[in-house]
Amino acid sequence: MPMKTLGWLVVAVGLLTAAGCAGNKAASTAPAGTPQATTGADIHEPTGEEHVQAFDLHRSGKPDVWVYSVSTQDATGRPVERRVRKEADLNGDGKVDIVYYFDAEGQVTKETLDLDYDGKIDDTIYFEKGKKVRSEKDLDGDGRVDTWSYFDGNEKLIRKERDVKGTGKVDYWEYWENGVIDRIGEDLDGDGQVDRWTKGGEAASAGK
Repeated sequence: MPMKTLGWLVVAVGLLTAAGCAGNKAASTAPAGTPQATTGADIHEPTGEEHVQAFDLHRSGKPDVWVYSVSTQDATGRPVERRVRKEADLNGDGKVDIVYYFDAEGQVTKETLDLDYDGKIDDTIYFEKGKKVRSEKDLDGDGRVDTWSYFDGNEKLIRKERDVKGTGKVDYWEYWENGVIDRIGEDLDGDGQVDRWTKGGEAASAGK
């Protein structure tokens, strides 16, 4: 990922956190007719039950963060607004580059990112109980997932799978232990089974 893009992403995370904590004082309800941003190839608009709050965190004169909520009740029956989604336009092009989805407890369940601002989702991250468990990436930009990463309870990478040949099937596996590759499996004949195993150390040496 280019350093410029990475820098934007770091700044954006901080801005999104600020938007999530700002409350009603910093937010304003988007007026009727406000254009809705797009995330990759998807267009996100509030449903009949959703309310949207717009933020101008870059102070550019136009919204760059949208927080969607629904009216519901807490355990005591008191009316509350529950956040369901948050979107952000990082580079000011009018399209959403990051979307967070939230469950009933307010924890993130999914995050989608357009890291290179080409209008396509590059990475989708899934969470369980607030922790990252899986990510799905489209590395070649063809609109199809070609890399899957899996994480343990401490959000450490334990396995990575790839569709190297572009056939729509996994043909390459990496198994990780303690932050390094332990072994690599490859499917050479396309039958979905590992035909060759390589120890992580051997693979690293071969790549030098």
